[in-house]
Amino acid sequence: MQARDVMTSPVVSVSPDTKVHELARLLVQHRISAAPVVDEEGQVVGMISEGDLLHREEIGTEKRSRRSWWLDMLGSDGAADYIKSHASTVGEIMSREPICVNEETSLADIAAVLESRHIKRVPVLRDGRLVGIVSRSNLVQALASALAVEPSPNALASDADIRAMLMGDLTGRGWAFPGRNIVVRDGVVHLWGTVWSRDQLDAMRIASESIPGVKRVEDHTIPYPVMPGL
Repeated sequence: MQARDVMTSPVVSVSPDTKVHELARLLVQHRISAAPVVDEEGQVVGMISEGDLLHREEIGTEKRSRRSWWLDMLGSDGAADYIKSHASTVGEIMSREPICVNEETSLADIAAVLESRHIKRVPVLRDGRLVGIVSRSNLVQALASALAVEPSPNALASDADIRAMLMGDLTGRGWAFPGRNIVVRDGVVHLWGTVWSRDQLDAMRIASESIPGVKRVEDHTIPYPVMPGL
């Protein structure tokens, strides 16, 4: 699946000149937690979220801390916190240079970006223009939809097909069992041999259960012997 398959569209966006109080009303009105910031040319120049509004002077939540000598040495004098709590426009408090994806970006790549960058959403672009947004909740919804699809009884694979699909899925995975330790009979996957860890066994079970037509997984493995003193 790609970004275009799960993105929220159209997108509620704001401009850098949008007033902070207008932004707050917009977030509440549309029941959203963030919005892309778009300039006059239609380019995404930032992201603004509820987190940027947590510490505001108007509601008495601004950060107040005593200056420390080590903060002075690092050049952190509290100016950035003051801007966050007192600025009047979105452009002054937004996160700049946002990470964006295009419509063809795979959900796997989007998930990797969200995780590695510690962000909750990414704008989706078409020819450089904003057309949607993909959030963590969109990915969860895609997962829920995928899990809701029940395979047709007529589409169940043969034992040979199940084993071939499983072996294909395991190719290149360091924790995977070798083929000689996997037997499929009447839709039941039998796992044999020695295992290094519980995680290895659980990964094999999950991989097996994900194959259409698998009825269950039987574990016949034994733990790998541990040398004394190790």
